[in-house]
Amino acid sequence: MRPDTPAENVDHTAEAARLERTAGLYPEDAEALLLQAAAHLELSDDRPAATALYDRLLSTPDSLENAPLVRALKASNLWEYDHEAEARAIIDGIRVTAPRDPAPWVIVAESLEAHDELEAAHDTFTEAATLLLANVTEPPRATHPVLFGRHRVRRMLGLPHDDWDTRADTLHSSSVSLDELHDPKRVWSLGSDNPAELEAEISRLRAELGTYREALSRPFPVAVLHWPAEELRELLTAYPDLSTEYPSHPEHLSTIESSLRELSASGTANLGIVTATVPSYEAFAASEGSSPSDMTLLPQYATTLAARGRAVAWPPQRASECWCGESEQYDVCHGS
Repeated sequence: MRPDTPAENVDHTAEAARLERTAGLYPEDAEALLLQAAAHLELSDDRPAATALYDRLLSTPDSLENAPLVRALKASNLWEYDHEAEARAIIDGIRVTAPRDPAPWVIVAESLEAHDELEAAHDTFTEAATLLLANVTEPPRATHPVLFGRHRVRRMLGLPHDDWDTRADTLHSSSVSLDELHDPKRVWSLGSDNPAELEAEISRLRAELGTYREALSRPFPVAVLHWPAEELRELLTAYPDLSTEYPSHPEHLSTIESSLRELSASGTANLGIVTATVPSYEAFAASEGSSPSDMTLLPQYATTLAARGRAVAWPPQRASECWCGESEQYDVCHGS
């Protein structure tokens, strides 16, 4: 599907089938591709088929990069077609396991919110904020929906602002404040006969839509290629000409971090890291009709991996595992 294809012109069933076929061709990207396919099935209102895809992924949980995300999406989908008990059980399990990725928290909290479980949604958002943002000076972009969702639910519950609500207000960039966007009275404005109230609400909705469009229109991450030690050793053994690009593995890792810091300092946003493998790189070179020894292929390969959803956002949260794969926290490894 082209990015500029209007949503109303998308055949979601056909798109889901195409993504499933693509997942068969690129098994290393199957998780990301099948999640997209499941989303199209949900949009086509074939929710049982979407659940089947989630179950297919969860049948091999050890091979998943983000099993909590898959479980959260499954729970949200199940609740939409009257499997509430199973959805609640999955949501409770996610809260107990406390994943370090904000996405599963946001999905299950918004699912609770959508079904008028406001207190439970508030507790879930708060648990996520406590876990992910303790001792964090600048919340990463991925955690912003946690703060925004918590602010929204607290407004609906009529709770006073606290420190995290203030932080959410600070992070919010729209011309319309979060207090206005999350005002419960807005729903009543939509049914008003007063043209001035309707016009004000339309203005607020446009501002909110602009925020969503900004998030959806972000380009693929500016991605830097990361070769794990074994993969780099295999690469240089097979293609020694690339040793000028990669003198050593420690230097390769140092170059990744320094390059990303320079890009960040220059104002480049949406940075990421993609992990390479030799078989994947060789397949990419073959598809380009070129030799893997051609160094000009490396940035193209990185961009292709990012476009296939393989990029991991940089920088990680300081207490999270470092991107290099050494099982050290980022703040004591490459983030030090």
